[in-house]
Amino acid sequence: MIKSITSAQNPLIKQLVLLKEKSRARKKTNQFLIEGKRELSLAIKGGYKVDTLLFFPDLFSESEAKAMSSYGIEIIEISKDVFQKLAHRDTTEGVIALVNSKTQSLEDLKLTSKNPLILVAEAPEKPGNIGALLRTADAANVDAVIIANPKSDLYNPNIIRSSVGCVFTTEIAMASSEEAIAFLHKYNFNIFSAILQESEPYHLQDYTLPTAIVVGTEATGLTQEWRKAAKQNISIPMQGVIDSMNVSVAAGILIFEAKRQRDFK
Repeated sequence: MIKSITSAQNPLIKQLVLLKEKSRARKKTNQFLIEGKRELSLAIKGGYKVDTLLFFPDLFSESEAKAMSSYGIEIIEISKDVFQKLAHRDTTEGVIALVNSKTQSLEDLKLTSKNPLILVAEAPEKPGNIGALLRTADAANVDAVIIANPKSDLYNPNIIRSSVGCVFTTEIAMASSEEAIAFLHKYNFNIFSAILQESEPYHLQDYTLPTAIVVGTEATGLTQEWRKAAKQNISIPMQGVIDSMNVSVAAGILIFEAKRQRDFK
């Protein structure tokens, strides 16, 4: 028998609303919400443990829901009122899942390549930018993303949405800048920090060895730690009036130059 919940005042639904809205609740329980078929599929493919699946039968069929039970997932049918209470997007396909978080520690990174390429983003704040960075990382198939000095919860619904599920497709670690630098030096990465000061054009560098490309915020750039840790500070020659661009755009330019030098391998 599939369980059914029709009231938004149900204790489980109240707890799920907290997970949707509050980072503190997500961190306390080590759980978060996913909505959408693609995002759910990517999370399962990425090795995330799905605890509970809730579906609105007008948009997500009972047969689709039952098929998920083979993963050992609890299945609950919900009413339209409950679905609208939980959904973060207007276009969700009628499915919401309660999922267990991963630790995202540096020690848990799985770097299987002998010549890894890593993207590091220091202190990104806007969920949209973080999502776009993760989409760039997925498009380039980088070996890992490190978020240094994180300012935002990785499982913020806006990050999941803006990354179109790429938060689940890439190895991700979160650490302080000091910890990230120590990790990269320990494994002999060449660090290239995207900084205007004391920099050389990005396209003149060699990214064919183990490489970490580091980008900072558009407002303040990278901290002094990354300037000192870099093998070379790099910059993108700007030909317009302003001297900066969106961080995800800059990251894409730099990462794909590294991929070009590696014959896109």
